[in-house]
Amino acid sequence: MKEFIKVMKALSDPTRVKILKILERRPMCVCELQTALGSAQSTTSKHLKVL
Repeated sequence: MKEFIKVMKALSDPTRVKILKILERRPMCVCELQTALGSAQSTTSKHLKVL
């Protein structure tokens, strides 16, 4: 149950859901993701760390 809750918390952020939807299409590096999201590299990396 704890693992399920951890996953749900990670997916509760809209940006993280966007990252997953983008990565469904094709693999991307952090620099490509940050451009697609319009966010800073550090912010994108933090979201990826949670995922």
